[in-house]
Amino acid sequence: MTQSQQAQRQSTDGSQAQQPSSQSRSVGHAIVETLATHGVERVYSVPGESFLDVLDGLYDSGITNVVCRQEGGVGFMALAEGRLTGNPGVALVTRGPGAANFFIAAHSAYQDATPLVCFVGLVPFADRRRESFQEFSIDSWFGSTAKRVLTIETADQAGAIVAEAMHVAVSGRPGPVIVGLPEDLLCEITEAPAPKPRAIAAPAPSGTDLEELAARIRAAKKPFLLAGGDAFFGSTGKELADWALFNHIPVAGDWRNYDAVPNSHPAYIGWPGYGRRDSIVEAMREADLFIGVGAVRGDVMSEGYTVGLETETVLVSTDAQLLQHAGRVDQFIAATPKHFVEALGDLEDVRGDRTPDRVAELRASHERFSQVTEHEPVASGVDLELVFAELESQLGDARVVTYGAGNATIWGHRQLSHNVPNSLVGSRNGAMGMAVPAAVAAALVFPERRAVAVCGDGDFFMNGQEIATLVAQGGKALFVVVDNSRFATIVEHQENWYPGRPSGTDLVNPDFSAWIASFGGRGARLDSNERIAETVAELLAFDGPALLHLVIDRETPSPSGKGF
Repeated sequence: MTQSQQAQRQSTDGSQAQQPSSQSRSVGHAIVETLATHGVERVYSVPGESFLDVLDGLYDSGITNVVCRQEGGVGFMALAEGRLTGNPGVALVTRGPGAANFFIAAHSAYQDATPLVCFVGLVPFADRRRESFQEFSIDSWFGSTAKRVLTIETADQAGAIVAEAMHVAVSGRPGPVIVGLPEDLLCEITEAPAPKPRAIAAPAPSGTDLEELAARIRAAKKPFLLAGGDAFFGSTGKELADWALFNHIPVAGDWRNYDAVPNSHPAYIGWPGYGRRDSIVEAMREADLFIGVGAVRGDVMSEGYTVGLETETVLVSTDAQLLQHAGRVDQFIAATPKHFVEALGDLEDVRGDRTPDRVAELRASHERFSQVTEHEPVASGVDLELVFAELESQLGDARVVTYGAGNATIWGHRQLSHNVPNSLVGSRNGAMGMAVPAAVAAALVFPERRAVAVCGDGDFFMNGQEIATLVAQGGKALFVVVDNSRFATIVEHQENWYPGRPSGTDLVNPDFSAWIASFGGRGARLDSNERIAETVAELLAFDGPALLHLVIDRETPSPSGKGF
């Protein structure tokens, strides 16, 4: 329906709608206009009849509508954009089944503290609470896993609600905001102007904050600094690491937040969490001061709430509620990472009587952990350490690495470095299926970088269809698929608890390289260590979607951090 048709349509009470003024437009078009005033460059969607007028508004808006193949892919692409840019990724899905498919991304964004706004089509007003076609309760579904759930109830409030959603998603602790769009309301006419973006509060430390912090750091013998969250941009991470190195403080990156500080920096010592090495757990255990900058001491990094809970703790965050944090909090500093790091320049020397030895030792342990280790040759299949070492060598720093979930990603975490901010998207809440759609979004957000998805065979096919979206958008990315024909993470748990009784974990896979060729991409299958370097080079040179199919021995265990 065009705007002129909308202006002529019958209103809900049967009377003829008035001719619009020069500022009149439909609600659907006003929504798009407000997104444009907020700088939105693209939205991710699966089209639905419940928001046709929004789709019409996008037609000539200048905003790219990235049409996806399933709403789970929509959500993960929007989440990836939010993580890479700091601005809310925007999703459009339809009611009922579409909202259900999207739900996994809402949960991920909520637990991962990533800004995301999802517009969900709803049934018409007259059909509410009648169990009408695809009807659901948007508040009940999303109320426990979103920062806010909003529904546009009148035409004139449409722009204000969109602006509110965009603001809430990035304020304080970032997260998802859900906006309901009643189908019949979208064609109502409004003259309300599109609101401009509201300023985001960016708190900075006070002088008192810094004095107290300086005293704590100066007194500490073995401080431990954890950097994380999605708010490290530009030089903030490097400046934090420089300051920490001068003051003999080791810096770790939170789980799947390794791009917060340059991994080549001599203060960087790796990460706690899944796949970590023993020495970093010991460093947390023996620390007498924990400093979280944009990060908290949550479940994963505390070894399941067993390490560091009684350590003296300083947290620097914009989240006053400190959601997900466990254990002591001795000082809370309300600040963004950027403003906190800028304020550190006012601190005098806080080294106390510490020496650089501890940082150097932890750094050396991380470097050993990140290299190809001495190990027995693999009995069959390809050696993943050799493959990821080659990827690290050939990719260069201009990369964005995306991860799904599962043990297959641990080789990437260990061996692929991040020296450019906003170069990692991974499922911090463990959701499978993120790697492929996140790589699609990364290729669109940063076309000048190389997007690389690292996933297991189970993870890949949860959203592998979104490679079609990449092809449609003319993007390029490399998909690395580790194939052991099983859900290997679950197998390892089964061997621990039910040895010799694998159940429900086997997979049957295609030739992945042939599969991507059907999209016009290039694939290569490696089942031995021959031609690893040449194969990686050929795929990276391809101007389009490429896939590296890595066949490994089914019994290959995930990398161990023991001894490092």
